[in-house]
Amino acid sequence: MKRAGFTVAVEGGRLTGWEQGDGPPVLMLHGGPGMSFGYLDGLALEIGDGFRIAAYQQRGLAPSTTQGPFEIAREIADAAAVLDALGWERAWVVGHSWGGHLLLYLAAAIPSRLLGGLALDPLGAVGDGGAASFAAAMNARTPAQDRARAQELDDRAMRGEATSEEVHESLRLYWPAYFASRDRVMPFPAFDFSVEAYSGLWESVTEGLPGLAEDLPRITVPLGFVAGSMSPMPLEEAAGATARSIPGAWLTEIENAGHYPWFEQPGCVRAALARLIAERA
Repeated sequence: MKRAGFTVAVEGGRLTGWEQGDGPPVLMLHGGPGMSFGYLDGLALEIGDGFRIAAYQQRGLAPSTTQGPFEIAREIADAAAVLDALGWERAWVVGHSWGGHLLLYLAAAIPSRLLGGLALDPLGAVGDGGAASFAAAMNARTPAQDRARAQELDDRAMRGEATSEEVHESLRLYWPAYFASRDRVMPFPAFDFSVEAYSGLWESVTEGLPGLAEDLPRITVPLGFVAGSMSPMPLEEAAGATARSIPGAWLTEIENAGHYPWFEQPGCVRAALARLIAERA
């Protein structure tokens, strides 16, 4: 499918992305934070024909600006700027992992720009969002010979001390733990990383959780959640508790799927998006 690139001026430089297809507008938000957005190609294929799909590299990595500030308020403003650049007054937003968490902020802060949103195995917004249980599950699923090294590198990244190569090594060691079975793991994408964006945004996420939790009952944007039954992200602590706090939100649990449910159970995300659109109609 033919893609058209776009750029948009933002504080500190520009953001770069692409759009493709025809139909209702869908903006995808990648995970991380501080991660490259190339892996969203698979999610775009999952959503498929009949939509105008767009994605962009969040600040922190080229070809977008590598400059901060790396904070939630700036990410919200960046997403709004992308919608403006695309000429989309309103759009469906599909966010994965950290992108699903960012979607919650967009729904609370700029609801007039969203037709609705789909959060895919996101970090939640109640309590710690499931962060501690997620970290524990990732370590428990990682072989003992790799666990200590992976944890050491991840701790360094959260403090902003790791190199991008060290973050890459950490994610490679942890990678099989994201999936329902170590016998069927998605090929490791060509990830790049911004340690500064990762550590800065994680600090902003932690600080913002109490306020976001207070905002959940006031969200009026139609929202759906999709979570893998065997994801290291704890379903009840993350997507479950968050969905129950938002009026009208729903959660679909995908059996035998992990953190990337469209890979292990193809069709599940397109079906959830179709449900969201049908219910709004």
